[in-house]
Amino acid sequence: MKFSLSWLKSHLDTDVALDGILDSLNRIGLEVEGVENPADALRAFRIAKVVKAVKHPQAEKLQVLIVDAGDGPVQVVCGAPNAREGMTGIFGPAGATVPSNGMELKVTAIRGEQSNGMMCSLAELGLGDDHDGIAELPDDAPKGASYADWAQLDDPVIEVAITPNRQDCMGVYGIARDLAAWGIGTLKPLKVPAVAGSYPCPVEIRTDDPDGCPAFYGRVIKGVSNGASPDWMQARLKSVGQRPISALVDITNYVMLDHGRPSHAYDFAKLTGAVIARRAHPGEQVMALNDKVYSLTDEMTVIADDSGVHDIAGIMGGAHSGCSDATTDVLVEIAYFSPERIAKTGQALMLTSDARSRFERGVDPGFMGYGIELVTALILEICGGVASEIVKAGQPPLEPRVIHFVPMLTVTLGGVSVDDETQKAILSRLGFGVDASWNVTVPTWRRDIDGPADLVEEVVRMVGLDQVASTPLPRADGVALPTATPLQSLERKMRRTAAARGLNEAINWSFLPQKEADAFGGGAWSLANPISEDMKVMRPSLLPGLLSAAQRNMDRGASSVRLFEIGRRYLADSERLTLGLVLAGDKTARGWASGKAAKFDAYDAKAEVVALLAAAGVATESLMVMAEAGDHYHPGQSATFRMGPKNVLAAFGTLHPATAKAFDLDGTVIAAEIYLDAIPAKKAAGFMRAPFTPPSLQAVTRDFAFLYSADKPAGDLVRAIKGCDKENIVAARLFDRFAGQGVPEGQVSLAIEVTLQPSEKSYGDEELKAISDRVVAAAGKLGAVLRG
Repeated sequence: MKFSLSWLKSHLDTDVALDGILDSLNRIGLEVEGVENPADALRAFRIAKVVKAVKHPQAEKLQVLIVDAGDGPVQVVCGAPNAREGMTGIFGPAGATVPSNGMELKVTAIRGEQSNGMMCSLAELGLGDDHDGIAELPDDAPKGASYADWAQLDDPVIEVAITPNRQDCMGVYGIARDLAAWGIGTLKPLKVPAVAGSYPCPVEIRTDDPDGCPAFYGRVIKGVSNGASPDWMQARLKSVGQRPISALVDITNYVMLDHGRPSHAYDFAKLTGAVIARRAHPGEQVMALNDKVYSLTDEMTVIADDSGVHDIAGIMGGAHSGCSDATTDVLVEIAYFSPERIAKTGQALMLTSDARSRFERGVDPGFMGYGIELVTALILEICGGVASEIVKAGQPPLEPRVIHFVPMLTVTLGGVSVDDETQKAILSRLGFGVDASWNVTVPTWRRDIDGPADLVEEVVRMVGLDQVASTPLPRADGVALPTATPLQSLERKMRRTAAARGLNEAINWSFLPQKEADAFGGGAWSLANPISEDMKVMRPSLLPGLLSAAQRNMDRGASSVRLFEIGRRYLADSERLTLGLVLAGDKTARGWASGKAAKFDAYDAKAEVVALLAAAGVATESLMVMAEAGDHYHPGQSATFRMGPKNVLAAFGTLHPATAKAFDLDGTVIAAEIYLDAIPAKKAAGFMRAPFTPPSLQAVTRDFAFLYSADKPAGDLVRAIKGCDKENIVAARLFDRFAGQGVPEGQVSLAIEVTLQPSEKSYGDEELKAISDRVVAAAGKLGAVLRG
């Protein structure tokens, strides 16, 4: 929300300087986002008289001017068609910066003639759209004076952030009311002239959608002249970034910015029959003022006549019924629309406007009568004409809201001690009615006030949030107990481990475009109020966000991407804490020692998953490796780690080519997800661990070579051998795999090293043979045959 200082002071009688006003705005919760003074960029530009103007000897369309800006005549080369001897304009000397393009003016030669600056147009100074010629000032404008001072442009523009609950501050008057309640000035009385109608309204006005449009007011004004709006109105509109269009349009925009009350003016000659607020018919279309066509649904409210839709209610008017220079009769409309309906319509159409931002917050239903009178008075004053009687269709929601308030709540909830009389005075200054029993009547412009806690907030912010004392929380004696839950501790440990292994953490949105969610089976949940239509599905997996991040990095020249993220997946039954990782591009860069760059493969994902699970305290050597990682993985290059057939701890492998293509990723992409919520919690242990006693005897290793089916996982064979004699076998590992000459087709030769640990005495031949027999028998159960 922007407003100029002079605009604010038209409603607030105050002598407080700008810095004091800015400080007060911040203190009452209207955060100041910036302050700009348009005069600052124009300090160097001065009023100058063109003493002489002659044709440029080397260019037909240029002139050589002699101008005097109070320091004596200087030469300027100018191409403006209206430049002539005797005129007064705006001169930018060498060293000045042109506001519209940031160009610094210098002494330069143009077609052989020296130019010592520039005669400027209003467009070049950022003060308008007129760039057909240089600005012409009155002859009595003081030569040599600062143009910014002479034009009274020294008027700072303040921008404040309005939170969604403060719909009352979406107009300059509401901000002035808050500042007056704070105590830095007096709110000037609002003068609303009552304009009596000279004739009955010639058009029927009604609302057929009481849910979407409870109240709809209108009146016709005949005989208007729609020219340019007055300078003071244009100056205020320009100061806040609004482009003046015509008097009728500017008036409605001005009242909206001044009082937070949108309205609309229709060219009455372009309307046919009754003007009605109603639900749109399914498939009905309208071309809005932005020249875009929108298809409507029956969940949207529109303003229509017998010929069709003229207005997307509360959001944007239609292009074909707007006012033009030829307009002589207008229908002025002011309505109250349901905030929920406006918000849903704007989201569905992806259409924003100043009117929508106010209606979806909730405008003051009690200001409808004042609003139409203000618009009417301004039209009659600026455009002339004769007004009809006002038609009031429907009834705005004006039922009084009364809250019983207990002043002691300001201490118990707000932490500030304020005497009763001061609290009553504060609420009264803010427009609340307070009776002797502390029944507080909420003003119609404060839709956000819903209970006693809201009244406490009003009192505290007017007393000053800095008055809330800093009170330390009580702390028990002794050593503080851990504050992190086991799952939070696990999350921190996984994050540190992933970073230590060279992975870069990414933080992505929890919601996705529908297309990306569909690549992973679709999302179970969609947002009713997304920040955009491309961000509406709650993510079923962390991988879509990581793949999009990888794609952005690869598109910008990254040769290797190693990303991980810890967050939640949103499934139909609950949300699950998960770690996702993506590896793409080169695993190792090309070099003189290694040759070509090496690419990532599924075993790299497996290695990362094993390391991360081990950091989480999982005995990875006992995990089952099974298929069914998911349709988004390559079926032959992916797997899952399971603790039992049903408890899936992780899925990993090469991404399916179709999935990679959906994210515009070329080449092999490796991915994995670890389901942190599936990792069993550690069992409670005693206070002290049992002491470690190293073995007194040296370990013994024995090597076995088995013929084993090439289609079966080698890990199953290693686990079977390790588990066949737990008293003696402490480790088993695969150290060689061979297929080829001497090995039957469809089989491989697997060499496994078995580590034996004697406890009380060294092994004898008979004991070693018995252990070997158990190893061979365990392998035989899986179809493995000891090689001879």
